[in-house]
Amino acid sequence: MQRLGEVVVVAPNSPQSGMGHAITLGEPLRLDHSRRFEGVEAYECSGTPADCVKVAKHHVLKDRPADLVVSGVNHGSNSSVNVLYSGTMSAAIEAAIEGMPAIGFSLCDYASDADFSHAEPWIEHIARQALANGIPAGTALNVNIPKKSDDPIAGIRLCRQARAKWQEEFDMRHDPYKRPYYWLMGNFVNLDHGDDTDEWALAHNFISIVPCQYDLTAYHGLPHMNQSWELQLPGQPAPAVPTKPHPVGPENYGPANPNG
Repeated sequence: MQRLGEVVVVAPNSPQSGMGHAITLGEPLRLDHSRRFEGVEAYECSGTPADCVKVAKHHVLKDRPADLVVSGVNHGSNSSVNVLYSGTMSAAIEAAIEGMPAIGFSLCDYASDADFSHAEPWIEHIARQALANGIPAGTALNVNIPKKSDDPIAGIRLCRQARAKWQEEFDMRHDPYKRPYYWLMGNFVNLDHGDDTDEWALAHNFISIVPCQYDLTAYHGLPHMNQSWELQLPGQPAPAVPTKPHPVGPENYGPANPNG
């Protein structure tokens, strides 16, 4: 990012994998200067990734607008449903909530010695595209990059989020005092056979970009529930029906739903 402009870093001071969009409420946040990056104004924050964005906007930057918020590069995939658990993407989505253009980058390699070098030119290219052409309001980009291989990256695909899930189980074990504890295990299962998804793109050595929104309304569910649900208690008089009911659809209720 230093090739693109002035950089200010506010990042967690400890690993935050699987933290999602948690924020710190019951304890103070600590913010300390860091000398990790030479020539860069940098801070370590005791909070979550979402906390870091809030502190950066309201305390570190104050009245200085951010042209772009970049989160990551995450060590591991944040494709498909993983975006819901991701601290990396939650930082980007928090930035979108705050009205700042944002991108979350992830490398689909969990190896302890994962090589990130091949991602560098693509990250710079995507960031330059975002700065030059903008990101839609209320949107954060979820960018996943295939792990390094003998084949060069095939390119970039704009995608939708694949319908996939974790098939999970808890392995019960016992500590030295014979007390049970549980270890979360599971396999990732792709239930989506479309060729327009992030999982398809990554499987074919493309970088996937999924525009994400923080409006989680399932717009397609509103007409069905309005027509079939009884929304009053038995015996309670029905409320007056508006002469002009509010139309149902993302264009009327908020940002477009890419899965609607």
